[in-house]
Amino acid sequence: MNEKMKETGDEQESVWDYPRPPKIEPVKQAIKIEFSGAVIAESSNAKRVLERGHPPVYYLPLEDINAKVLRVSTRRTWCEWKGEASYYDIVVGDAVSQNAAWFYPNPSPDFNDIKDNVAFYAGKMEACYVGDELVEPQAGDFYGGWITSNIEGPFKGSSRKRMR
Repeated sequence: MNEKMKETGDEQESVWDYPRPPKIEPVKQAIKIEFSGAVIAESSNAKRVLERGHPPVYYLPLEDINAKVLRVSTRRTWCEWKGEASYYDIVVGDAVSQNAAWFYPNPSPDFNDIKDNVAFYAGKMEACYVGDELVEPQAGDFYGGWITSNIEGPFKGSSRKRMR
């Protein structure tokens, strides 16, 4: 265990110990997201979804996001657990990140706690933080997990292991 984890009390988590079907839990740390030189979201009320094989996906309440940066996209996808996802492009001035965030307008009943919450692809943002830690994006453009120092893989969508 590294010194930072000792200080925060964070325990190592293997994504292969996460449940299937996934579960939602509150996040203890503050979440901050930056894009094109601007802080576009800050939350102390985020939730994370834990699913076997995936780094956690963080969902922020709409009220903790600068609504001016959200532009509805035409993209839609389907999750067997949560239902149909809709997407946002993120727009700050002339900078645009297409399909960079997603939400479930009408999630399945087991995931109603993430209704009116938005998840962001860390790799499409300038920076995403869990507490003071800059996250590493999950590889690929399908999964949107955020990798922090206490998360162990291997992760779905990546041929690379992150073991600490």
